[in-house]
Amino acid sequence: MPAAATPETVMAAYAERINQHDFSLLAPLIAENAVFWFSSGSYVGLDQARRAFERTWQRLNNETYWLESLTWIAKGDSAASCTYHFHWRAIIDGMEIKGAGRGTTVLGNTPEGWRIVHEHLSAFPD
Repeated sequence: MPAAATPETVMAAYAERINQHDFSLLAPLIAENAVFWFSSGSYVGLDQARRAFERTWQRLNNETYWLESLTWIAKGDSAASCTYHFHWRAIIDGMEIKGAGRGTTVLGNTPEGWRIVHEHLSAFPD
């Protein structure tokens, strides 16, 4: 990702690249010490994040993931944050399964440029 990237271009690239199921394409968008909170656990740093993403892609190897209703709730020179709804679908054993929830992503303006420093995904409340 070029140093001139913005929080918006990082999130757009993230949403596009995630469906290629190749963490090496996501890594340039993520800070080295990023923290991911998923329903499956908490993951700190690129190595743990890589394992979490790759485990999901193995389980849902034909998954499609997308974001909707992305709203920037804070933007400054050093940090930005957005909320969104996420959706996914996959075919497993010939059956379509799908899910959705809500997410928050925090981006930091690091020396390398804008990077994801935190992502928190959760189910919609009952």
